[in-house]
Amino acid sequence: MNFGKIFDYTLIYSTIRYSTPILFAALAATITQQADILNIGTEGIMLISAFVSVCVSYYSGSWFLAILAAMVIGVLMAMIMAVANLKCKADICAIGMAINMFALAVTKFGIKQFLGTTGTFTDPKIVGVPKIHIPAFDNIPFLNKTFNNWSFMEVFGIVLVFILYHILYRTVWGLRLRSVGRFPMAAETAGINVTKMKYEVMIISGIIGGLAGAHLSLGYTQMFTENMTNGRGFMGVAAMYFGGMNPVVAWIGCLLFGFTDTVGNRLQGYGWPSQFVLMLPYIITILVVSISLWRHTVSEKKLKSSVIPAKKVKKGGMV
Repeated sequence: MNFGKIFDYTLIYSTIRYSTPILFAALAATITQQADILNIGTEGIMLISAFVSVCVSYYSGSWFLAILAAMVIGVLMAMIMAVANLKCKADICAIGMAINMFALAVTKFGIKQFLGTTGTFTDPKIVGVPKIHIPAFDNIPFLNKTFNNWSFMEVFGIVLVFILYHILYRTVWGLRLRSVGRFPMAAETAGINVTKMKYEVMIISGIIGGLAGAHLSLGYTQMFTENMTNGRGFMGVAAMYFGGMNPVVAWIGCLLFGFTDTVGNRLQGYGWPSQFVLMLPYIITILVVSISLWRHTVSEKKLKSSVIPAKKVKKGGMV
């Protein structure tokens, strides 16, 4: 086995490419988790947005309109979850799973009804997200293979990481959001409308989830396949937990998924069993969640140990 061909410089861009759909899902889950909303419906939002973006791109010939349509349907799905949870008091996990199952069913119906096929739909009329080409890099192999011909959405995903980090940790709105997630009663006492903020983050999550689906079908590929998300939404939630709701650290978790997926695909070319390669992302998901839970447990123990115990009070004075 030639490890030089597996772990060469082309692995850098491949890792970014494979991790970007998961990154958008992780950011969508991160902003809702800051408000103490576990958005496992990101998987379904991604899937239905991927389908809508392909349909719009195919019929209109515009990738920009396709992305807008994906964001609109993402917000619609997110608002269904928000109303069911915040107004009707339904369990957010149950709603998320219902959205995921609905997306599977409606896209399977839609690909037959609107695109006239089953399984996979691809057509030259589908206009993908444009790539950024830098002619100056063409004659430099390292720069050409590493930094040239990136999809616009791949660049925007990385920029969005730092935008979201700034919003969460450097703005008043972000401070209020974090207070809503951690101490909602204190936030209400301070005059913050907790319910309104939760609706706001669900809308933002729907927009990012819509971008995730649009990138998956128009940037990552130029087709739609039934269940093409293939667990990427759940991987995004795992990356969010790994990052402790920090967008930058969550991105590192996404890169770990992308790296594993890339290496697995290259190993398959050297005769490694396909079953082993297919289960690698799920093994990494379990490891990432386990590590994040372990970190949370350790931090909780440290927090409890740092609290000064209150003095016991007896009749006649303090002890």
